[in-house]
Amino acid sequence: MRFAPRATVHLLTFAAWLSGCATTPPAAPPLGPVSLAQEETRVITQDLASMELRYSGELTSPQTATLEKADYELVSNGQVLEKGTAPLGVPLVPGAPTAFSFQASTPSVKSPEDLEALSDKGGSLLVAVRGTLTVRSGDSERTLPFAASRQVRVPRLPRVKVLAMEGARYSDEQVDLVMRLGVENPNPFPVRLNGLTWVLGIQGRRLGEGTLGKQDVVDAAATGVYPVEVAVTRETWGPEVRGLIATGTLPYEVAGELTGPLVRVPYSLSGDVKLNVSR
Repeated sequence: MRFAPRATVHLLTFAAWLSGCATTPPAAPPLGPVSLAQEETRVITQDLASMELRYSGELTSPQTATLEKADYELVSNGQVLEKGTAPLGVPLVPGAPTAFSFQASTPSVKSPEDLEALSDKGGSLLVAVRGTLTVRSGDSERTLPFAASRQVRVPRLPRVKVLAMEGARYSDEQVDLVMRLGVENPNPFPVRLNGLTWVLGIQGRRLGEGTLGKQDVVDAAATGVYPVEVAVTRETWGPEVRGLIATGTLPYEVAGELTGPLVRVPYSLSGDVKLNVSR
């Protein structure tokens, strides 16, 4: 029997040790506890039917890691309105607080009836963004819960009112009426209109009708003004127009409907207009 020289055996043992070192690197330490601070939820945009929220916070990791995603729910007064996942991919530097944020939107109402009920209720809603954050370092992963809420003013329906009504008497048989209808937006955001219909009558007799404000926008906390003009003459009223004008005061009625996305507001207003002599 022949034996390998002692030097050859040592070399083979050293080579095997090197090979084992190359194929089996030391395992990365598990990811330590990650802390979350500075949580906040903000309303970015809002309209009568929906809102967009931004959740933000600061993460501090004990080692190099990545904030991969946020699995979230949007909750209003305890009711889950929307669920989703926000990919983030935010690198975390060991020991340094790192800011992050994501946005999510949700419908606040789904029908004109829901909007009307919410508008009648008034007040505010408690809106929250909650869920879990996923942080990864190598093969190690941690999840931690998050939640932040805020009070949000409920959307309110716009209102229609008569801002002014003037009557100019040009003769015993002619009066020109100018009415200014107002659409008051009580919300802290603009409201888009589809249109404002109107029918104007004097003592129950219809004198004119039409649609105003088509595809118009009323600014936040503002009032849109829409003029209406009609004439009271023998042609529009009849042969009794002289007696009507001679009273010096005309009772009027105006009615119609304000419409927009999820908006349906019928109105009926009345009053008296004193006649001025036009010079």
